Amino acid sequence: MNPRRKKRLLITSFLAVALSLAVGLVLFALQQNIDLFYTPTEIIEGKKETGIKPEVGQRLRIGGMVVQGSVKRNPESLKVSFDLVDNGGGIVTVFFDGILPDLFREGQGIVAQGHLLNATQINASEVLAKHDEEYMPPEVSEALVGMDNFKANNK
Repeated sequence: MNPRRKKRLLITSFLAVALSLAVGLVLFALQQNIDLFYTPTEIIEGKKETGIKPEVGQRLRIGGMVVQGSVKRNPESLKVSFDLVDNGGGIVTVFFDGILPDLFREGQGIVAQGHLLNATQINASEVLAKHDEEYMPPEVSEALVGMDNFKANNK
């Protein structure tokens, strides 16, 4: 083999090994920080495709609707618990110690991030309230109504 080709093959092989090692190390490091998204039914029954259930202590995100009448607040602290439900009928209890978002209410969709305590309970570190995708701030709504009136008058 030509010495020049041998040198190129050696450099190419070294770069391929180094790249593979770097990708492997990045994936190993991210494994600890990945938050998988689950619905209440998926936490209880497992993912549809694989049947995999989250492990106790695993970091995750859960999304669902807050069950009517399930919000329980501790009057002496910021601790609150509530149940989440999804279309599959699974119910999971979420415990949170902190200030809830302004849009949080019963019957509202939320996403909570935290750790799985057991098969049906989550200790949340963050709660995010979803809003309707058709939501529009009042100022923008009024401006659009004004634009519609302007267009109608100038035809």
